[in-house]
Amino acid sequence: MGLVLNLDGLVGPSHHYAGLSAGNLASTQHKGNRSSPRRAALQGLEKMWFLHQLGVPQGFIPPQIRPDLDLLLAAGFTGSPQQLIEQAYRHAPLLLHSCYSSSSMWTANCATVTASQDSSQGKVHFTPANLISTLHRSREAQHNYKQLSSVFSDDQHFQIHLPLPPQAGFADEGAANHIRLCDPITGASLNLFIYGKDNKNSPPTQRFSSRQSLLACQSIIRHHHLNPKHCLLIQQNPAAIDQGAFHNDVVSVGLNNVLLIHEHAWLNQVHVLKKLQHLTQQWGHPLVIMQIDNNRLTLNEAIRSYLFNSQLVMLPKGGMALIAPEESRESKAPYEVIRQLLDAENPLTDVHFLDLRESMQNGGGPACLRLAIPLSNEELRAVDQTFILDESRYAQLKSWINKYYRDTLTPDDLRDPLLIGENKKAHRALIKHLR
Repeated sequence: MGLVLNLDGLVGPSHHYAGLSAGNLASTQHKGNRSSPRRAALQGLEKMWFLHQLGVPQGFIPPQIRPDLDLLLAAGFTGSPQQLIEQAYRHAPLLLHSCYSSSSMWTANCATVTASQDSSQGKVHFTPANLISTLHRSREAQHNYKQLSSVFSDDQHFQIHLPLPPQAGFADEGAANHIRLCDPITGASLNLFIYGKDNKNSPPTQRFSSRQSLLACQSIIRHHHLNPKHCLLIQQNPAAIDQGAFHNDVVSVGLNNVLLIHEHAWLNQVHVLKKLQHLTQQWGHPLVIMQIDNNRLTLNEAIRSYLFNSQLVMLPKGGMALIAPEESRESKAPYEVIRQLLDAENPLTDVHFLDLRESMQNGGGPACLRLAIPLSNEELRAVDQTFILDESRYAQLKSWINKYYRDTLTPDDLRDPLLIGENKKAHRALIKHLR
C-alpha cells in the first residue's frame, strides 16, 4: 500500500489580512485586521510537527520572496524599492497588498498531483496551478513550477508540467479541486476532478465567480496520462460557491476509500454518489461515503467552521484520523457531527483539533495548508530530503521564525521601508539553513 506525503507551505513573514480573495468569506471578513506573522508561521509549523509525530510523512516548502516588486514595475511605478512601495501605497493599495501576499502558504492550490500507478507513464505527475482567478495568487505559478522541479527533480520518478495557459478557459486552482479515492487492498483508484464552470452550459452563480474550469481538469487528465475510465468529472454546486465554497475542499474531503462530503457540495449529487458506488463496487474495501445532510450541518455552518477542510490521514498503527481546526470544536453543530462520525462504524478512528486561527482568518484551514502527494516508499526516498521534516529541521525552522518574523502586522505596516529588508534577511537566513 502506498503512502501520502503532506507538503505544507511555510507561512511567510508578510502574512497580513488584506481581503484579496473575493468569494472567500473569512478573507474578506477579516480585511484590515492586525495579523501575527510569527504566530501564523508557528501554528503552521506545529501542525507539520504534529503530523510527523503521528508517523505521517511530512514535508514543507519555503515561502515565496516578498515583496514582489516586479508586479509594481509592471504597473508602471519607478524608482527604488522604497519608492515603489510608497507609490503603490498612495495610488494602488491593492497592488501593494498583492505584492506582499503570503498566500503561497496554501499549497493545496500549488498544483494537481496524480499517483504514478494511475498514469500509463508510471510517474508521479504535477501540474502547477495557474491561479489566474486572483491577481495575488497568479504571481505564484512560475515560482511553484521551479520549486516543485527542485524538490521532485528525479525524472525517473517525477514529471513536472508547465502551468496551463493563463487564460480564463484554463482556470486552474490545483489540488483543492481534486480527490483521489483508492482501494487500500488492490490499489484500484478513481480520480475525482471537480470544476465550477464548463465555459458554455454551467448553471450560473449569482454572487461569486467559479474558479476551476472543466477544460483545466480535462487538460490535466491528458497531461498526466490518466485512464479516462478511472476519472470522474464533477461539477460544483453553484449554490455552494455563492455561499463561500470557493474551492471544492471547503465542502468535501477524501482519502483512500473514504469520502466525507456535505449534502450540497456537488451538482446532481445523488446521481454522482450512485455512480461512485457503481465504479468502486469491485473494490476489496467498499467505498465509505459519509454525507452530512444540511439539516445536521447547514452549508453556512460547514463553510464557517471549515469542517470539510480538515485533513484525513492514515495512521501507521491503522485507522484514519481527522485533523480539524479548533473552530470545528468551538461550534456546536460541527462538533456534534464529528462526535457522531467517531461513534459510527467507519474507518475514522480519531480526531485532533489544531489551532490554525491565523490561517483560518485569512481563509485557509488544515487542508488548504498542505499538498497531498501519493508516493511509494521508493518515490519518497527520491524526494529532495532537504524539504522533509525531522526533529533537526523542525528546531531550525522554529528558531528561524522566532528570530525573523514580526509579532504583529497591519496592512498599513506594508508601507514601512524596513519591511523590505527584513523579508530579504529572513529569506537569506532560511536558504542558509536549508543548504
